[in-house]
Amino acid sequence: MDIQFSDKTPVERYHLLVQSVIPRPIAWILTAEEDGGLNLAPYSFFAPVCSAPPTLVVSIGQKSAGTEKDSYRNLKRSGWCVVNIAYASQVDSLNMSSATLAAGVSETSSFDIPVEPQENWPLPRVAAAPVAFLCRYQQQVDLGAGPQHVVFLEIERMFIDEGVAADVDGRLKLDSELLNPLARLGGADYAALGERMVRPRPE
Repeated sequence: MDIQFSDKTPVERYHLLVQSVIPRPIAWILTAEEDGGLNLAPYSFFAPVCSAPPTLVVSIGQKSAGTEKDSYRNLKRSGWCVVNIAYASQVDSLNMSSATLAAGVSETSSFDIPVEPQENWPLPRVAAAPVAFLCRYQQQVDLGAGPQHVVFLEIERMFIDEGVAADVDGRLKLDSELLNPLARLGGADYAALGERMVRPRPE
């Protein structure tokens, strides 16, 4: 089967992409509203792209034509966010936080998702998330007529739950089985880590 993307609608292309580029990590992004309320939303068009400077990239679309998502609007206004990486066991909370709520209505309050303050940082993190990146807005590239905002976030600090990390030969190593990050598939499907395969890199 050879699919010509120019013959497909944007929605059809989207469904082909999200069902084939799997599993995808999820950025559970926390931002602050202008009145101090918290917004929390998941994004799976997400990846690390650079270590110097340490940078994440996330693609953020619009709620509807001409209406920006709260995460993007808050990030552009304040310049700060926290990118949380959820345990697989947090799938219900994360999924609920993807609901479309009225502007200014907090997902953390609506769905009882506890947060934990971070010292010397303007935003809290999701309390139960094993990893959180404390980031600032770096730059963006807009694609398409939507547009889709491809946003680059520079990592200032990182939180790691001590229960998923250990010092191994002088290097901090995160245990992927204990981390057990939630991943996104197509449609309503999510995944946890399955069988791991270890292959040392050849010399």
